[in-house]
Amino acid sequence: MVRKRLIIEMGMGIDQHGQEPTVAAARAVRNAIAHNALPGVWEVAGLDDPNEMIVEVQIAVPYPEQVRAEEVLAVLPFGQKSLTVELGGMVVQGRAIPALNDKNDEMLIAIAAVTVMVEKKS
Repeated sequence: MVRKRLIIEMGMGIDQHGQEPTVAAARAVRNAIAHNALPGVWEVAGLDDPNEMIVEVQIAVPYPEQVRAEEVLAVLPFGQKSLTVELGGMVVQGRAIPALNDKNDEMLIAIAAVTVMVEKKS
């Protein structure tokens, strides 16, 4: 079996308060998939179950070692999911607001690429 890509979607997510790279990463994935419909999974690829599709997520975010993978992947409703996290994204100085439990002035920006694939006979 050979993996064939159906779609690659990109997204951006920001955590303005709280300094949580997981929040920024999950928002980036949500943004990437927010306006998609994948009828090709059934009509072209011939899958019977949406959990047969393979969904690979790549995230670039500040403080990648702090990302909780299971929370980011939970954004995806279906598929055999995997996540790669790397250093990237952006840190922008914002404004710490104590009532929002900010640790500092940082706003974290993450970018995501979500690739949907299916396995087909070569």
